[in-house]
Amino acid sequence: MNILFQDRRALVIDKPAGLPVHPVRAGGPSVEDFFSQWRQGKQGPWLAHRLDRDTAGCLVIALKKSFLREAQEMFAQGLAQKTYLAVLRGRTTAPQGVINQPLAKRTQGRAWKMAPDEAAPPAITAWRVLGDNGTDSLVEFTPRTGRTHQIRAHAAHLGHPILGDEIYGGGAGGLRLLAWRIALPLDPPVLATASIPPHMRGFVEACHATL
Repeated sequence: MNILFQDRRALVIDKPAGLPVHPVRAGGPSVEDFFSQWRQGKQGPWLAHRLDRDTAGCLVIALKKSFLREAQEMFAQGLAQKTYLAVLRGRTTAPQGVINQPLAKRTQGRAWKMAPDEAAPPAITAWRVLGDNGTDSLVEFTPRTGRTHQIRAHAAHLGHPILGDEIYGGGAGGLRLLAWRIALPLDPPVLATASIPPHMRGFVEACHATL
């Protein structure tokens, strides 16, 4: 597991796409399998937040309980600065914008997804296009709130779902979503930038984007 940042309080790992953070019923590895390697003392580590199984990139792990409380408070208050990269289906008509669309969980049988709902809590995401290959777009997303599946649902709401998103209409073949950068403005700060994963690298290069 590639470690992007580490001090006595915390570490940030570069989570591969396809690796769940928690053990799943079907078995197989998870991020929690690595906890014994990172443990300091009798307790911990702890996940400071979550990433979807198919989302790659920066995941913050608390090594101290005091840091866990600080980090969770920052995420809850929207003070954690998160930046995502995604490959969207199609080319957007505008170069940038802000999506302000509340989202609520909708369940059908065993399946669920986040859907627009004006009565739901706020969900706000800023976005800008970094490039395209003539067919699809490389987009930077900066969420201002932290709703479940917010980037995925907002991309679909924009009319351009993330490629490989089987839930929100981007087709199959691996979710092209990267938790690219994270910054927790603590003292000292926690800062990390993830590498571009193999399943997105060719597209990023084709867009000639400056990252």
